[in-house]
Amino acid sequence: AVLVESLLVFTMVLLVHAVVWDRFSWCAVALAIQAFYVQFKWDRLLQLGGAVFQFRGAANSGLLPASMVMPLLGVVMKERCRAAGIVYFERFGIVVASTGMLLALFLSVLAVGITKPVPTNTCILTGIAGSVIIYTMKHSLTVSEVIEVLEVLLIFVYLSMILLYLLPRCFTPGEALLVLGGVSFVLNQLIKRSLNVIEGRGDPIDFFLLVAVVGVILLGLFFTVLFIFMDSGTWISSMFFHMMTAVLGLGVIMPWLYRLIHRNPLFWLLQFLFQTQTRLYLLVYWTFLAASACGVVFYQNAKRASESKKHQASTITRKYFHFIVVATYVPGLIYDRQLLYVAAVLCLAVFIFLEYVRYFRIKPFGQTLRHLLSLFLDERDSGPLILTHIYLLLGMSLPVWLFPRSCAPKGTLPGAGA
Repeated sequence: AVLVESLLVFTMVLLVHAVVWDRFSWCAVALAIQAFYVQFKWDRLLQLGGAVFQFRGAANSGLLPASMVMPLLGVVMKERCRAAGIVYFERFGIVVASTGMLLALFLSVLAVGITKPVPTNTCILTGIAGSVIIYTMKHSLTVSEVIEVLEVLLIFVYLSMILLYLLPRCFTPGEALLVLGGVSFVLNQLIKRSLNVIEGRGDPIDFFLLVAVVGVILLGLFFTVLFIFMDSGTWISSMFFHMMTAVLGLGVIMPWLYRLIHRNPLFWLLQFLFQTQTRLYLLVYWTFLAASACGVVFYQNAKRASESKKHQASTITRKYFHFIVVATYVPGLIYDRQLLYVAAVLCLAVFIFLEYVRYFRIKPFGQTLRHLLSLFLDERDSGPLILTHIYLLLGMSLPVWLFPRSCAPKGTLPGAGA
């Protein structure tokens, strides 16, 4: 299965770069080859329990496909925007590709460094890939872009040390690369845009995802550290949790978003959601689908309660949720892509917030959520967090978030200079 997965990844890399072969193509091929070797070494580390962090061990490391995601996205963005004549986003695509390559290379070096005995051939391949990537970055990036890439790498290192230590067995190395790399890039972009914001410039939608992701991550980090020193399952902790959530949301996130979009975020959101009749119909339809998903959860738990033996949700039952997700996204893509963008961001924030409530056992719903969702656990949720539904949402939403609107000639794309 791993070899088939690797073959598919190599095929995808070659197909993408066959359209336009440039210096980044050599980097991608070199990175893919060395990631394949490193993945083999890291899989053995996971099986032997020799990894520095406690990664999720129920699957392979997934390092090869994860290493290719950001570089390929960056290359595709670069070529699409070059064809459309959008210089800003063409450069942005180059930064995305370079950042993805550097993060993947860093994780590969980490894997090689903790492998005993040190694998000579893999070290040579990693050195060659690193040299090619650094040489390409030197001749492709400006000084400010190099600094931006290094900033993302620094944030990635800190987040890796914090989250992988506090939340063991929640991620495979590949998942850690994608999740923490994405969060690091978003955080860096938000800081950059906040420092360089210009009044009246940019579409509020372009900032909504950045602020939402950073907000929920900061909330999680704050309470993870706080509940080390106090019991999270008491009513006092529950009151403190909700109070501090309100303080962070109304006192930090809302003013931050106001500074970026120069209007009241709540008023803008309400106006956006109910702007057209089509959006009202979509919201009603999505509410019905959400209620249906909740109905499946309650029905399966009622079924478990009525049976004498322990009942676990089957694979077919999980496919119901896949069907609901597809039924959610298809009308959004057809009728209102921007509404789907905002709704997916809100859904992500709600999912993560509910996971905080479940994980910290926040009264009155924390223990109830634990009981309801335990029915759907499998080997992929071996850690303290339940992430499969969040991964499903991310997988469906990333194309919408990355390309919220079609490429257009420079000057017609909102926020191009943000």
